[in-house]
Amino acid sequence: MGKQQKETDLDDPALFFNRELSLLEFDRRVLEQAKDREVPLLERLRFLTITSSNLDEFFEIRVAGLKEQADFGLQQVGPDGLSPSEQLRRISESAHELVAEQYRVLNEDLLPELENEGIRLLRRNEWGQRQRRWLKRFFSAEVLPVLTPLGLDPAHPFPRVLNKGLSFVISVDGKDAFGRASGTAVLQVPRSLPRLIRLPSEVAQNEYAFVLLSSIIHAHVEELFPGMEVSGCHQFRVTRNSDLWVDEEEVEDLLQALKGELLSRKYGAAVRLEVADTCDDAAASEMLKRLDLDAGDLYRVRGPVNLHRMAAVYELVDRPDLKYPSFVPHIRRRIKHGADLFEVIRKGDVLLHHPYESFAPVTELLQQAAADPNVLAIKQTVYRTDGNSPLVEALIEAARAGKEVTAVVELRARFDEARNIDLATRLQDAGANVVYGVVGYKTHAKMLLIVRREGRRLRRYVHLGTGNYHPGTARAYTDFGLMSASQSLGNDVHKMFQQLTGLGKITRLKSLLHSPFTLHRTLIKCIDTEAAEARAGRPARIIAKMNSLTEPELIKSLYRASQAGVEVDLILRGICRLRPGVPGVSENIRVRSIIGRFLEHSRVFSFHAKGKNKVYLSSADWMERNLFRRVETVVPIEDARLKARIIEEALQVSLDDNRAWILRSDGTYQRSRSKSRARKAQKILLERYCGPSASGELEASAAQEGGFFLQVGAGERMVHKPSLGKKKLEARPVDDKPKRRKRSRASGAVESDGKAQKDAKSEDGDSLGGGDDEKKLAG
Repeated sequence: MGKQQKETDLDDPALFFNRELSLLEFDRRVLEQAKDREVPLLERLRFLTITSSNLDEFFEIRVAGLKEQADFGLQQVGPDGLSPSEQLRRISESAHELVAEQYRVLNEDLLPELENEGIRLLRRNEWGQRQRRWLKRFFSAEVLPVLTPLGLDPAHPFPRVLNKGLSFVISVDGKDAFGRASGTAVLQVPRSLPRLIRLPSEVAQNEYAFVLLSSIIHAHVEELFPGMEVSGCHQFRVTRNSDLWVDEEEVEDLLQALKGELLSRKYGAAVRLEVADTCDDAAASEMLKRLDLDAGDLYRVRGPVNLHRMAAVYELVDRPDLKYPSFVPHIRRRIKHGADLFEVIRKGDVLLHHPYESFAPVTELLQQAAADPNVLAIKQTVYRTDGNSPLVEALIEAARAGKEVTAVVELRARFDEARNIDLATRLQDAGANVVYGVVGYKTHAKMLLIVRREGRRLRRYVHLGTGNYHPGTARAYTDFGLMSASQSLGNDVHKMFQQLTGLGKITRLKSLLHSPFTLHRTLIKCIDTEAAEARAGRPARIIAKMNSLTEPELIKSLYRASQAGVEVDLILRGICRLRPGVPGVSENIRVRSIIGRFLEHSRVFSFHAKGKNKVYLSSADWMERNLFRRVETVVPIEDARLKARIIEEALQVSLDDNRAWILRSDGTYQRSRSKSRARKAQKILLERYCGPSASGELEASAAQEGGFFLQVGAGERMVHKPSLGKKKLEARPVDDKPKRRKRSRASGAVESDGKAQKDAKSEDGDSLGGGDDEKKLAG
């Protein structure tokens, strides 16, 4: 083994997948959800629209960046050995295939199945006389008054088309009142107009009938050019570079600088042109020329140029039978509404697993702190949150009450810049201390610190999480949050905030790992320890769950561990540059991806560690940006019961999922299709916490199949300890108070987190995961 290890060149580009192509593979897995007949029909449509928004952001950020590198002649290659130009070529090939499959799924699968359910998307050739009359009145009253066609001539050159806006290129014959006969006009459709119009049932003779705005405009386009003949009308959409650039070391006010840059996002350099498949070659070529794009940047589509607009169907159609069942997140009795959370946390750490458990206790903790006269100070990081966040309102109330409130607001959270600028302004107006982190480093850590006077001493309470302080995404993402009164954690979080708001040398932390300082080298050390144990013939094991894995040195450390005989399981939702299953290098490494109702967003790392069984919750993925260019926190779990619960719920259930996607050594993913009954990790956990009806399948047996729990009521379970196999982990009781497990089903979850989940963006800036900064679903 040692000889082979020396002979293997772990820098060989063949051992690394390309980051961008891996991200496109993720989008393919999301698209498979749109094909899966086990998924409710309207949810399948929503998964399709998510792939569209994912792809939009991929072009806006990733492709745009590669184009810039290629244009400037920067042929820097990554670990995979591909230059920017070669990556763009391969991306074009893969993306064209993906787009073609998106529209095939829409036209051949989803629209016919929706029509069978009485949900119709009416094309122009399907309009009846009554529908035509109604749509003509709608166009004249609601659409025509806000349209502004632009005829092209020397005085009116090709316009700056808005990023991702619906537009039309129109061919017009004849001369107008001024004798002009350019023959071409461009129409940009204002975003104030709805892209999908629902027909009244008495007009449609159908409860759910929809018409695309593009179809309505196309049918009445001649009214925009009176006395002239329209010979061609084709919708198109331009995707532009949406990355913002601010020289943080030069600007005096980052907030004002970002405000000025936001407008440029709408009109950056073009990176993609989508046109209707009916558009003639001459018109398409002319637009490519005007936009300075190549033929490989053109995408012809058979349907709406923006598939994401079809997501409105999901919202407008009231058919619960075609959607995932609603559910009430579980709340443990000791932290139920109205409980003194400070007292609860003093008695022991509280672990929350979202969305199966409610996010409400986190909100309530902050609200109690804002109202408590004994609370002296509150400090919190804000990366992403919703516009009307109750957490932000609590911070504002605390500041107005005279408490010392500090908010570290990350203004550069991609696509949430405007929202964060607004909340930063509101917090400042209320008297809070608002800082924007550290120049050159995004603050991505999820930390809340509350300082409370208790008798003659000050006690610190903390919340540390893997996800954002966003109640909405807490109902759509799988994440962990830890509430603790641990003195060491409190001291460490206090020091982290000191680093973010003040000046000083690197501070030694007792418990937390943090980037860009200790996290990377500690992870390398943990992996190398497992390798050394395996070489010595002792037990060694690594299981890690995260969104993405790209950092080359960590990947090479995992390769060395595999060569030493360490069994490595990686549960990666999105990007993976590691190539598993390579003989002599990574045959002991397995990579799986879980795509489902919820976006798999938690980061959990487990190392056997000479029998100490180290378990960490992290805000960071194993990516270069997280390890070297961001402020991140990783918290070790010390409580044995919580540690066992995290291992079982985050790791073992995922490894037991027999419908997961398995990464093969050629870079493609294959769906696991076990002949045994389906064991889906999200379904098992949803039933365990929220009752069998939450997953839409009323069999308690499904929860049993994972081999760990027997469902006995909503949010209640009895533990079954399995025999340990070669790759099994020990499961231990996870209830706060085991003696209280037996109770009636009526005493289940007691509080809802509010509205059903909406589409959201993942903090990686892509739907269902992937992208650059954390935002949407599917996850």
